[in-house]
Amino acid sequence: MKSVAVATLSLAGAVAIAGAGYGAYRVMTPPTSGYATVTKVEPIVKRWEEPRETCQDITVTHQKPVKDEHRVTGSVVGAVIGGVIGHQFGGGSGKDAATAGGAIVGGIAGNKVQKGMQEKNTYTTTEQRCNTVMESRSRTEGYDVTYVFNEVEETIRMDKKPGERLRIEEGQVVTAQQ
Repeated sequence: MKSVAVATLSLAGAVAIAGAGYGAYRVMTPPTSGYATVTKVEPIVKRWEEPRETCQDITVTHQKPVKDEHRVTGSVVGAVIGGVIGHQFGGGSGKDAATAGGAIVGGIAGNKVQKGMQEKNTYTTTEQRCNTVMESRSRTEGYDVTYVFNEVEETIRMDKKPGERLRIEEGQVVTAQQ
């Protein structure tokens, strides 16, 4: 009976010693699996300028083509009218001078009147005007993630934004769903 008791006590003692040794091992050896706490997430943003064409319809006023560039018609008509009016004044050789003076002044006035009419002779069209503008573009290409596991801070680059903690297996961050 003594030998059974001694054997039982010896076995219990061995289990206790093994348990204490394993417990000490677990305390001394940090875990390699578990969850890390995320402390900072910085997006990695790529920025660039991209050209884009913008077009708009505008109204444009054009001068109609002039048929009588030197305004001969206005000058002649003005001279005739001026001469007729000038002929109404004076007598004798004064009448001839008044007629000539009226013709000259009338010719100049007729020329100016025709010029004004030609300048106002316009038409409008709608034309499309285009130009290139630069637009700012950006895209988030990943994240620099800082985390703490076993009181050690590390940073990794991830494609997706993480939550508040990361799963760690065998000392490595698990980034993909398995």
